[in-house]
Amino acid sequence: MTTYRADVAWTGGREGEVRLGNGPALAFSAPPDSYGRPGTLTPEDAFVAAVNTCVTLMFLWAAERLKIELVRFECTGEATKTVALDRTESFSRVVLRPRIAARGANEARVRRALDSAVKYSLVAHSITGELIVEPEITLLDDAG
Repeated sequence: MTTYRADVAWTGGREGEVRLGNGPALAFSAPPDSYGRPGTLTPEDAFVAAVNTCVTLMFLWAAERLKIELVRFECTGEATKTVALDRTESFSRVVLRPRIAARGANEARVRRALDSAVKYSLVAHSITGELIVEPEITLLDDAG
């Protein structure tokens, strides 16, 4: 069993600092619409980033295993927040839009790598909302 750690210290107002178990320290704030500071990491941003980076890393792993030569990979992630009648909030949906350029592979193999990425992503399996992946795949021939 592996354990991950993050230590938080309040720095005033609706702000603090999080020191991640892997070393980095980051300032964080409530979102601006909740009286937080603009331009600062929010828990909501961190949530979307966690899903996006975990699925990305698993895609890179799957592409390597499937011998897909990646030329470019970028991914935009969005999470939709829902507010229930009792004012509790949750993310009901996360959409990832990867833009992939690959050489020497067909679209089915790239999609198989994406499916594996979602299947084996720890963070994707830990969310309760719907996860949607809408890829844009560009296949390049061996000449470029």
